[in-house]
Amino acid sequence: MKRKFLAVAMTLALAASALAGCGSKTSSVSESKETQATTVAAAETTKAPESKAADSKADKGEGVLIGVAMPTKDLQRWNQDGTNMKKELETAGYKVDLQFASNDVQTQVSQIENMISNGCQLLVVASIDGSSLGEPLAQAKSMGIPVIAYDRLIMNSDAVSYYATFDNYKVGQKQGEYLVEALGLEKATDPKNIELFTGDPADNNCKFFFGGAMDVLKKYVDNGKLVVKSGQTAFEQVATANWDSEKAQNRMDTIIAGNYSDGTVLDAVLCSNDSTALGVENALASSYTGKYPIITGQDCDIANVKNMVQGKQAMSVFKDTRTLATQVVKMVDSIIKGGEAEINDTKTYDNGTGIIPTYLCDPVVVTVDNYKDMIIKSGYYTEDQLK
Repeated sequence: MKRKFLAVAMTLALAASALAGCGSKTSSVSESKETQATTVAAAETTKAPESKAADSKADKGEGVLIGVAMPTKDLQRWNQDGTNMKKELETAGYKVDLQFASNDVQTQVSQIENMISNGCQLLVVASIDGSSLGEPLAQAKSMGIPVIAYDRLIMNSDAVSYYATFDNYKVGQKQGEYLVEALGLEKATDPKNIELFTGDPADNNCKFFFGGAMDVLKKYVDNGKLVVKSGQTAFEQVATANWDSEKAQNRMDTIIAGNYSDGTVLDAVLCSNDSTALGVENALASSYTGKYPIITGQDCDIANVKNMVQGKQAMSVFKDTRTLATQVVKMVDSIIKGGEAEINDTKTYDNGTGIIPTYLCDPVVVTVDNYKDMIIKSGYYTEDQLK
């Protein structure tokens, strides 16, 4: 009986011990889970502000690298475009890789490839030759990097997301309309002599500048009120490689020698931009002795504004690069934040792969009568720069 009792007692003791052990293990697991939950919650609480800060940086563009490829420093306008673009982007919080390619296509190709490999998340490209960037831009597209063509349309590439420029056809129209009014062509009874200069045939904008002007002037050429003594009227004949002032000057020297050295009056010269106008003006100064012609231009370069004040150039179409830079920064901002960029033209600019969504800024005519209001009071230049 005693043995039986002891056996039962031992069995009960072992059972109690086992139950106590189970209770202790369950309690330990429960406490561990609570501790882990508390730790995770604390970690998430700590991470929340960091995540919000990161989102906030992204919203402001902080830490996002933007590549800006400009053609050259040799023309004043591209220096201003690049400087304005960099300043605007940095003000918006972006990092900027700004490169100038010295008007060398292969240099620009290499610069864009480097921008891609260095982690640029969007490219703004003012091309030297609008048809030469297919390979690096295909690489950008494969990596999901958006591309904004800046002022010059990039041709034959489906990697171009947007195009931002001035209304280049309107630039030409304004030059043509100015000449019609200044020469009094509507009421003119005697023909007026004119010569024609445009820019680089590789620049897609040239066809808009020259086309816009000639759409205004052609009827006066056809009806004999305008005469091109040199006979050079086709785009290929009047184009100036690289918009080079010296090339324009050499061609104008030849035209003067062959058509105006006998005292024939040259009434006007259509120049699509200021660098070609400067070449024409240099040629006139060295080899033309007749009545000074009316000369058009574009960009309001400092040398040309000085010539305008001195009566050597009648007008220049002003494209305020600050306006274009501001608009492009807005486009960059929208794209980086996952939205769509603002555009105002979906019909005009076909780069060979389809219509490129475009934002057009408006150009304005500047003459000796309004240059102070347009480019000095607006802060584009100082009076000292124009002395």
